[in-house]
Amino acid sequence: MNDIRRTILWVIFGFSMVLLWDQWQLHNGNKATFFPKPEVAASKTTPAAAASSANGVPAASAAVTATPGQVPSSAPAASAAPREKIEVTTDVLKLSFDTEGGSLVRTEFTRHADFVDTSKPFVLLDQSSSRVYMAQTGLIGGDFPTHKSPMQFSGERSLKDGQNELSLRFESDVQNGVKLVKTYTLQRGSYAIGVKHEVVNTGTTNVSPQLYLQLVRDGNKPEGESAFYSTFTGPAIYTEAKKYQKVEFSDIEKNKAEIDKSSPNGYVAMVQHYFATAWLLADGIQRENFVRKVDTNLYAVGMITPLADLAPGQSKSVSTQLFSGPQEEKVLEALAPGLDLVKDYGWLAMLSKPLYWLLDKLFSFIQNWGWSIVALVLLLKIAFYWLNAKAYSSMAKMKAINPRIMEMRERLKSNPQQMQQEMMKIYREEKVNPMGGCFPIMIQIPVFIALYWVLLSSVEMRNAPWVLWIQDLSAPDPYFILPLVMTLTTLLQTALNPAPPDPMQAKLMWFMPLIFSVMFFFFPAGLVLYWITNNILSIAQQWMINTRMGVPPQFNLPKFK
Repeated sequence: MNDIRRTILWVIFGFSMVLLWDQWQLHNGNKATFFPKPEVAASKTTPAAAASSANGVPAASAAVTATPGQVPSSAPAASAAPREKIEVTTDVLKLSFDTEGGSLVRTEFTRHADFVDTSKPFVLLDQSSSRVYMAQTGLIGGDFPTHKSPMQFSGERSLKDGQNELSLRFESDVQNGVKLVKTYTLQRGSYAIGVKHEVVNTGTTNVSPQLYLQLVRDGNKPEGESAFYSTFTGPAIYTEAKKYQKVEFSDIEKNKAEIDKSSPNGYVAMVQHYFATAWLLADGIQRENFVRKVDTNLYAVGMITPLADLAPGQSKSVSTQLFSGPQEEKVLEALAPGLDLVKDYGWLAMLSKPLYWLLDKLFSFIQNWGWSIVALVLLLKIAFYWLNAKAYSSMAKMKAINPRIMEMRERLKSNPQQMQQEMMKIYREEKVNPMGGCFPIMIQIPVFIALYWVLLSSVEMRNAPWVLWIQDLSAPDPYFILPLVMTLTTLLQTALNPAPPDPMQAKLMWFMPLIFSVMFFFFPAGLVLYWITNNILSIAQQWMINTRMGVPPQFNLPKFK
């Protein structure tokens, strides 16, 4: 029965290794070995070519009644005003707008460093040779101004000291009797941008335009993404009816995306590790949500909302918000219902959210994310003390009777049936449950997996120092000191456990921490710190319980013969 307990743990470990190997294969552009996903039919294009396509989104011609596939692509008549990139700065953002359509084509976050070159700010939206990712809006339902229409800019280009708000205005020429004015409002310390769309009917007939808001992005992996763990990159749609819906680029490619297409609430977003962009429209405004393929390796997510019929001389305004920034949970919760879900906790979100809340509370007192992780693991160990005590007590009893088990196995190795009967007799006489050390540990596994996702997905760990050489908890230890300590503590913990009666299994139990530690050399330092803390506290508790039960702590070293 003791072998069964270890076998269960080996199955868990083996399955984890299978998943990690599949993610490594996918990261390197190969097919998954064990769980292959449908291939994306389209080949990748260069970002520069995709940028060209994004500026003229291929779709059906605009009609009076538009559908999500009908965002226009034809360019309007040329304007006398030259096309220009407008650069705007606040205390947390450096933005670039294109006077073609008044689109936001670049966002830099001055308080977040780039993954690859930490001397540079992190760039999310971009229109360059390495990335296509833009926020576009316009009108459909007729030959009206779109994200391709030339616009004139007016307003200030930087948020000055003592100034809390900055307004930018993009105004289109009159097109088929309709003029579109976009006003962006930026606020100090905020990644949420107010975007007001004012539609003016300067013609002589009634018009019925519809406003579209979309995010266009290439399907490439974000630069600097780890090969040893996988995070979601792609569109997401939230509605009250169907909640949070992630959409894979491959599903869009094959027209298999299932989303809530019509809703009076919610948002559309593009999500990646640590950062997100989202269009937010007030509740109560009906909208049609869509995801679609724009061109080879270029995808869009967005919404279309109808405007009231406009008589000659009338105007209509629609206020929206564009969020483009880090996934700071409290900020996201305050902006819109369900927006905090872009921070991906996986299937254990119900456990991860309270763990993050507790971690954040600890940080408010400690003011250091590294020590906050240590404190959180300590609190979890206290919370699970009695469960752990039960497990370690069971292990101590197993350790005490291990010599008898080993002697009996050697004596009856030619008679497996009698060996099993004698083993069960010893367990009954000593009142030992071989599974007693397994069940308490199994109960805790979901909690520690949830904590793993909290540390993996929390942008607060980016560029957050701990002590000495650890200056970024989201990056691997540059000197591999923490992974080495983690390996040593795992080996020490293995040595304190009862040696498996089966010699082959005993050898494998020593190889496991060595194999497992290889991954941790490439994991973020914050995750490794959490694992080390957990190991040290487990060793201390196991040592204390063994001593209290009269089973002197003993290191069972491997015998590789």
